[in-house]
Amino acid sequence: MWFFYLKNYTILAKKILMPIIVFDDTYFMQQALKEAQQAYEENEVPIGAVIVANQRIIAKAHNLTERLNDVTAHAEMQAFTSASSYLGAKYLKDCTLYVTIEPCFMCAGASYWTQISRIVYGAKDGKRGFSKINSEILHPKTEITGGILEKECAEIMSNFFKSKR
Repeated sequence: MWFFYLKNYTILAKKILMPIIVFDDTYFMQQALKEAQQAYEENEVPIGAVIVANQRIIAKAHNLTERLNDVTAHAEMQAFTSASSYLGAKYLKDCTLYVTIEPCFMCAGASYWTQISRIVYGAKDGKRGFSKINSEILHPKTEITGGILEKECAEIMSNFFKSKR
C-alpha cells in the first residue's frame, strides 16, 4: 500500500507494509474458539461455530441450550440457521463449517440436509461425536477435516467441565 504526503510542497510517496492476514483453517477455527469462549462466559457448554463462504464469515454462533432452554440449540444448529438466513437459501453449498468440537449426531444429520461442502472441527468428541455412532450420516459430498487447534478446543471443554465438579 502506498501512502502519499506533502513535505515542503513536494508530494512524496512512501510504501507502507501492511500485515497480511491469512484466512486459513487455523484463522477461522480461532474465530470459532472466540465463540466458544463467549459460551463459556455465559455458562453454556463452550462450543463455538462459524460458517465461511468465499473466505468471509457469514455466520457465528455458540451453544445456547441453557439460555433458550432448548436441547437442540447447539452452536452448529444456530450457525446453520444464521447462514441460511444470510444467504436466503436452505442449502450451504460452497460453505465451510468450523466448529470447535466434532459435531454430535443431531448436528451431523442437520449438516446433511444443508449440503454443506466442508466441516472442519477442532477436537474429537469421543462420547457423542457423530463418527463414534455413524460417520456415514454426512452428505456424500461433504469433506471433513479434524484436529485444527485440537489442543485449544479440547482445553476449553475440559476447563469448563472441571469448573462444574
